[in-house]
Amino acid sequence: MPKNISLRNLIKKFKKFGFDGPYSGGQHMFMIKGDLKVRVPNPHKSDISKSLVSEILRQSGISSKDWDNMK
Repeated sequence: MPKNISLRNLIKKFKKFGFDGPYSGGQHMFMIKGDLKVRVPNPHKSDISKSLVSEILRQSGISSKDWDNMK
């Protein structure tokens, strides 16, 4: 199960999974991998909750197990 995470660390981990970005667009930034576009929240000084991290992972096709094992 993913844990709360800072925006900086979320972006670092997504880059390790091969995503490019983040790019600005509308109200949220996004990251891209091939045809997949995943929105990245802007938590304004606080960590991103584990429930939101889980939803982002579901949309990106990354399993919780792979996420937790990625250093």
